[in-house]
Amino acid sequence: MAIEIKMPALSPTMTTGTLAKWLVSEGDRVNSGDVIAEIETDKATMEVESVDDGIMAKIFVDAGAENVAVGAVIAVLAEDGETASDVAKNSVQDSSVAPSASSAVTEAKAPAEPVPIRDARPVPAQVTAPAVAAPATQTANTDKPRIFASPLARRIAADRGIALDGIVGSGPYGRILRRDVESADVSPIAQTTAIQADAVQRGDSYLVANSQMRKVIANRLQESKQQAPHFYLTVDCMIDRLLEAREALNARAGEGIKISVNDMIIRAAAMALIAVPEANASWEGDNTRIFRHADIAMAVAIDGGLITPIVWAAEQKGLAALSQVTADLAARARDGKLTAGEYTGGSFTISNLGMFGIREFAAVINPPHGGILAVGAGEQRPVVIDGNLAVATVMSVTLSADHRAVDGAVGAKWLQAFKGFVESPVTMLL
Repeated sequence: MAIEIKMPALSPTMTTGTLAKWLVSEGDRVNSGDVIAEIETDKATMEVESVDDGIMAKIFVDAGAENVAVGAVIAVLAEDGETASDVAKNSVQDSSVAPSASSAVTEAKAPAEPVPIRDARPVPAQVTAPAVAAPATQTANTDKPRIFASPLARRIAADRGIALDGIVGSGPYGRILRRDVESADVSPIAQTTAIQADAVQRGDSYLVANSQMRKVIANRLQESKQQAPHFYLTVDCMIDRLLEAREALNARAGEGIKISVNDMIIRAAAMALIAVPEANASWEGDNTRIFRHADIAMAVAIDGGLITPIVWAAEQKGLAALSQVTADLAARARDGKLTAGEYTGGSFTISNLGMFGIREFAAVINPPHGGILAVGAGEQRPVVIDGNLAVATVMSVTLSADHRAVDGAVGAKWLQAFKGFVESPVTMLL
């Protein structure tokens, strides 16, 4: 009996998705647990695994198809003892399969205007220099074995002109991960080809189809700026004591624990939200929701967009535990391995661009949160201490708050509390 493969619901709010890529072809042998496709949601690109063994008999939805309804049949497998051709023929004739699949494809293939790009994801290197990027997978029509790599690893390899078949993966069962690609050497031939391709394209332009994630980010942030009346408050924090405390804590921490400045910022923000609960709020029309815990979303840049995994009840976690949670969330966010419950919800957001040398910026509120803290780089600046000129390491932070839920005075009180925890880090341990 044919096994239907349906468009999965990868988050509680997902109703449609983009079938970004098939990693198998019709006629391929598929084992349970094999990654067979990549699905783009409004949050990330996720891998879909087969739950059964069989032969890929028929693929109904082409790679790149958008707005494929959750539950639509996208392919069928032939079980042992069945022929793929018979299963494919019967599946097309079967009314229980064909309508849902065909409707998904019809809707997906009717964009507002044609975009002459095959890959729906924004990977400029594949457009400007397709000869450089090696294929991420091998089909059943070649004698070469399939290459198992994460979606992010494939994109980075394509962007840098690195052949995946020359990389030894460090992931489970030899899977190629981001770190494997980033540590790989690029041959002089590939570098030269990329430079030549860039020279040919110089002065030209091309269209890159927006991914589902990019469209949702654009819509949500546009709605945020239009609907939430933002106000901005900025303070400078002297962080020399914080840096000294971090160094001392890491010197005494156990193996595998490395507390970052961002971990201490998250801790300080969480403590400030508990100290000033009115700032831990969200506007809901007839009501304002006040959160009992500091559920802090941390902005993580991923290929093609942004995702905000959440540290739940951050105020209850010590710095050592916090460092392990944030490192795990950030790594799995970049590999597209987060579950829906790990990036949906929360009460407050932190966006840190200090590692890029950004001194100060104002972030757009991540709805439905009532506030977001933009963190700049720590740098040495002249300061006046007790009437004397001195040099200190100073970090500028800007709070963007939704004035419907958070008043200016409340935002100021929260920043005052945050600054106090940062400049006297021992108080974070009480």
